[in-house]
Amino acid sequence: MIFGRGRFSAAVGAFEAAVQAQDADAAERAFARLTQGVAKAADLDLRAAGPRLAALLGQVPPGPRAVVAVLIGACVERGADPLACAPAVFASAGDAFGQAAVFCERWAEGGRGGLPGHEGEGLEEADFERIGFEPVMAWQALPQFEMACVAMLNSARVRREVLGREELAAAVARVAELSGEPFKCLAYALAVLDDEPLVALDRATGAGFALRASGIGDNFQLHTLLADALIGRGLVAGRAPSAEAVACCRDQPGMVSTTGSFDLVGADGEWIWNEGKPADIPVVDGVRLVVLDPPSYQRGWPAGRFFPGMTGELVYDRALTPEESAALLARAAEPVR
Repeated sequence: MIFGRGRFSAAVGAFEAAVQAQDADAAERAFARLTQGVAKAADLDLRAAGPRLAALLGQVPPGPRAVVAVLIGACVERGADPLACAPAVFASAGDAFGQAAVFCERWAEGGRGGLPGHEGEGLEEADFERIGFEPVMAWQALPQFEMACVAMLNSARVRREVLGREELAAAVARVAELSGEPFKCLAYALAVLDDEPLVALDRATGAGFALRASGIGDNFQLHTLLADALIGRGLVAGRAPSAEAVACCRDQPGMVSTTGSFDLVGADGEWIWNEGKPADIPVVDGVRLVVLDPPSYQRGWPAGRFFPGMTGELVYDRALTPEESAALLARAAEPVR
């Protein structure tokens, strides 16, 4: 059942008014209406609500702020303008990761051992005074902010146009270093490349090919799309993935079993692991260079998108001239075994 047209918008309005008036009781009531109503709200109401909640996000107290960010993400997934919503979500997430770094440092200074869970397991009341209210709340809020940011980063326009990704990535990396928790989804989403030049060299034949990658979350996805672009065109020998596996790596839901077509090797001779991401591939002469070797052993995986809401593309541009290919291949080390 749809949450009656206008009722969700009314709840947003009540929350706006309460937050701006710093009326904690009214804000709590309106917040409850928002969280209870978002799943049943009409798309039209959610499209309007996203930017309104984003404009308010910085004024929301630390406790509910991360949940409001998740609500904004839900609005974007249902049609709200991600460009209007992402800057506030990134800013609040950056603040949260900054405060969480303080939390990790103070926790370690207190000799408390392993960090507590994000839902409060291992925390004590005294920690709020000893460490600080905002750092504690920020640590607890990180999974919600990760979810909200990924919802924004599913948009190619956000990845291309919204500022602040580098700063947020640095804040995430700092907390990952201090905590040992990688926040992989957010780290990978922040590192997604768009319209990124990539050259693939077939070591066996010396042939090279120029491509452009966009919206590819990990190297499992890249491997499948690369095999389709090259083997599927008859440019390189090997076993091409199925049309279904390729579609799942581009824009279709679900996953389909596939088998690896190559060993992927960087110009430094190190393997390009499928578990990694395209942004990790070493750059040579301004392009990420992948050397293709025959698969040294058979491996399979469920082919699909690392980020189910993100469209992945690997566009074939052209074959390199023999001279271009030879010059690049001469700079590629033999694989490190």
